[in-house]
Amino acid sequence: MSFFSSPGCVTFVALKVSITMKNQITVIAFDADDTLWVNEPYFRETEEQFAGLLEDFMPHHSILAELYKTEIANLPLYGYGIKGFVLSMIETVLRITEGKIDPIVISKAITLGQEMLNKPVELLDGVEDVLKALHGKYRLVVATKGDLLDQQRKLTKSGLDHYFHHIEIMSDKQEKDYQKLIKHLDCKPEEFLMLGNSLKSDVLPVLNIGGHAVHIPFHTTWVHESIDHTIEHVNFYQMESLAEILPKLIE
Repeated sequence: MSFFSSPGCVTFVALKVSITMKNQITVIAFDADDTLWVNEPYFRETEEQFAGLLEDFMPHHSILAELYKTEIANLPLYGYGIKGFVLSMIETVLRITEGKIDPIVISKAITLGQEMLNKPVELLDGVEDVLKALHGKYRLVVATKGDLLDQQRKLTKSGLDHYFHHIEIMSDKQEKDYQKLIKHLDCKPEEFLMLGNSLKSDVLPVLNIGGHAVHIPFHTTWVHESIDHTIEHVNFYQMESLAEILPKLIE
């Protein structure tokens, strides 16, 4: 959900451990967007369409920069998700045009958001095979950010909901949010494994509270989720696909 994305500019250092992961882990948490199913490319596509609505007012890249600025300012108010994104589009339209805009443009921005909400759920390669392999051997949970209704809708459409012991749709993913989740699950941090595509949201907070985290990059990542430093931690793992986790967790 940004005016630009990148695969990341961080150096990854996953340290080897003498104890295999499967000897410690009892709970495995999965991020949803861009870990289980496609999400970020839809935001990029919509951003491009949004910029086209305002191309008479300023250059394309400037429109996207203005939209990103609005999104970041609004995160404390609206949180993450498509609804907050739509409100940020409307606010950006009004600011860029100084309120002198045909209402049809605002209507089109709202329609763009509605189209996003109605997108099909496209599972990433191998996701269901991994869940089938782990189901019954570990407690599987979803731990994802975003709008409650939208994430519930995507989970239902995905057909994956029956694999999960618990669904946690979080307003944010900071250390306190993971501590609350782990307490609810009645497990210890060292028994908890988080898998996701965001170093900022899925990896660092979990490592900081003593859990395990696997980073699985997605080709498109919101710049707000990027970090610019090296991660060196005994509980950190870097993998290219979700399926790579299976040898560490199953005999």
